[in-house]
Amino acid sequence: MVNDRKVLVIGLDSAPPELVFDRFKDELPNLSHLIDNGLYARMKSSHPPITIPAWAVMVTGRDPGTLGIYGFRHRKPGEYNDFYIVNSRFIKARKIWDFIAEYDKKSCLVGIPPSYPPFKVNGCMVSCFITPSAKKNYTYPITLMKEIQNLVGEYIFDVAFRIEDRDLIRDNLFDMTVKRFKVLNHFIEKKKWDFFMFVEIGLDRVHHAFWKYFDKEHHLYEPGNKYENVILDYYKLLDEKIGDMLSKIDENTYVIVVSDHGAKRMKGAFVLNEWLIEQGYMTLKKEPEKIINISEADIDWSKTVAWGWGGYYARVFINVEGREKMGIVKKSDYEDVRDQLISDLKKIRDPNGRLMDNKVFKPEELYPVLNGDPPDLMVYFDDLYWRSAGTIGYKNLYLPENDIGPDDAVHAQHGIFVLYDPQGTVPHKYIDEIDILDFTPTVLNLFDVNKPADLLGKNILGE
Repeated sequence: MVNDRKVLVIGLDSAPPELVFDRFKDELPNLSHLIDNGLYARMKSSHPPITIPAWAVMVTGRDPGTLGIYGFRHRKPGEYNDFYIVNSRFIKARKIWDFIAEYDKKSCLVGIPPSYPPFKVNGCMVSCFITPSAKKNYTYPITLMKEIQNLVGEYIFDVAFRIEDRDLIRDNLFDMTVKRFKVLNHFIEKKKWDFFMFVEIGLDRVHHAFWKYFDKEHHLYEPGNKYENVILDYYKLLDEKIGDMLSKIDENTYVIVVSDHGAKRMKGAFVLNEWLIEQGYMTLKKEPEKIINISEADIDWSKTVAWGWGGYYARVFINVEGREKMGIVKKSDYEDVRDQLISDLKKIRDPNGRLMDNKVFKPEELYPVLNGDPPDLMVYFDDLYWRSAGTIGYKNLYLPENDIGPDDAVHAQHGIFVLYDPQGTVPHKYIDEIDILDFTPTVLNLFDVNKPADLLGKNILGE
C-alpha cells in the first residue's frame, strides 16, 4: 500500500558538489538548510556525464546502453555524416511517473530532458530545452500552453550561450529563470500533484558562459573582470527562488535537490581528427584551406581507419568493412585496431608535455546491454578537462578555447544529491558517493512503491 507522501525534485543541471556543498554554501541559505538537515551526497553521473542521457538515466533507473542513448546526436548506422537527434520518443523505458501512476499518483513535470515532443502523463508536463520554440506544442495537456502564456508571455526553454555578448547571455539567463519559477510556483499551488520534478537548464548555461570569469585556476581568468560574480549571483537567484517554492509546500513533502553531472574549468580543446591524421588513422584527399567540420572534409575513405566527433567527450568510429559504405578494417582485425587506438590515445600528452589522464572505453565495458547506435570508442580527454574538437584545419592539436563558440567549462563526473524530510525521517548525514542509477529506486521507496526487479541501482535509504 503506497503512502500519502509527496516528493518535490529540484533539478539543477550541472550543479557541482564543490560549489553547492563548499564554496558557495554559506551564500545559499535555503539550499544550506536542506543540506544541513538532510542526507547529501556526491552523485556519480552516467557514462557519458552529459545532459542527454543523464537525466533519462536518472528517472528510468536504466543505463545509457539499455536506453540506447549515448548523447544528444547519434550516427546513423553505416553512415559517415548523417546523424539523428534524440528526443522524448527515444526513451522507451518506464519512468518514475509511470510507476507511480499505477497507484493513481499524479505528476507535474517541467523541463526534464529529453521531454520534447510532450507526452501524456497522469498530471501535467512542460517540455525541455530541446523544444524548437514556444510556437510548437510544448505541454500536456495542450491547454496548459495558454495558461503559461497568460502567466509569463512567451515561455523560454533555453538561451544562446555560445556567443560573445556576455551581457546578453546574463540578462537572458536571469529573465528565463525568473519566468520559469513563476510558472513553477503557479503549478505548485494550482495543480494537483504527488510528484513534482523540474530541471533548470540555466545553471548549466551560466557555467559554460562564465566559468573563466570566476575560477582563478582557469587559464583564461583575468582578476577583477566585470563578470567575476555572475555565477554566484545566479546561484543566489536560484536559492531565493527555491526558498519561495519551499514556502509553498507542507511537511508532507520530501524535497530532493539533484544534478545530472558536475562542472569544472575547461583546459582547452583537443583536436581529435588532426591527431588521427597525424597518427595515420585518417587520410585526406585535400587539406582544408580553412577550419571546417569533419563532415565537410575531403576524406579518402579508402585509406581511413577511424574518424571522430567532438563534444564534452569524444566518440571514435572505425571504418569497418561491410558496416560502413567504404569500410577498410576487416572484422577480424576490428579488436586489434580498437586496442591499438586505445593504446595510442592513452599516450597523448598536453602542450606542456604532461601525460594526459585520458580515459578510453569500449562501450560494452561500460554497459551490460548495448542498444541503439554506440560509438566504437568513448574518450574522456584528461578526465574530461579537455573538450574534444571535431573540426579540422588548425595544424595544431591544442586549442585554448572551444572550437564551436565560447565555452569555458566542461562536465565533471559527480553531481549533487540532497534529500530532506521536514518530518525528520531521513538521517542527517553525508555520503561520499551514490550512483545516478540509485535515484529512481530511492524515489519509489519514498512512495512505498516496490522497486521493479530489473531496475538498476539501489534505494540509498536501505531496502
